[in-house]
Amino acid sequence: MRTARRSQIIEAAIDTIAVEGLAGTSFAKIAKSAGLSSTGLISYHFANKRELMDEVVRVVGEEVAELADWRMREADGPAEQLRAYLAANIEYAAKHHTRLRAARAIGLPEPDDRLPGLLRAGQRYGEFRFFDVDLMTLAIRSVRDGVLERLAVGSAPADLDAYTDELATIFELATRGT
Repeated sequence: MRTARRSQIIEAAIDTIAVEGLAGTSFAKIAKSAGLSSTGLISYHFANKRELMDEVVRVVGEEVAELADWRMREADGPAEQLRAYLAANIEYAAKHHTRLRAARAIGLPEPDDRLPGLLRAGQRYGEFRFFDVDLMTLAIRSVRDGVLERLAVGSAPADLDAYTDELATIFELATRGT
């Protein structure tokens, strides 16, 4: 029951933040969204608003990472894995506007160092040219974040597959080995 109640609160927090924004979100609004009789039920599970917000970010970050990991495991080699990484991020954003909007309002951090590691592996195996990995990581994340922001506000392109393919092609050309 405790896990189910925590999940219920997290889901209500996501919905509330997506509608009200972070500044407009309170335990009272979350409790109302969750159908709880009291904010005390939230306080029982989360010490304060920051702890709840951190949990929202963790949950959404894990969801994105799980999808990316699954997509990347299906790919053969670093170049295909980079394409899969970008596609997974766009797929998540397209399907989960509300969750992404809430997490981005709080501040969705990078879950790990998978991207720099992937780029280094691509260089090591000769699939990628030599480039500054930190700079390429910044470029990929910046473009990806711009796309995610667009999708999070419901501004999806008409052909999401073509859009994903174009984004992946941009970085395929930018990283391609000789």
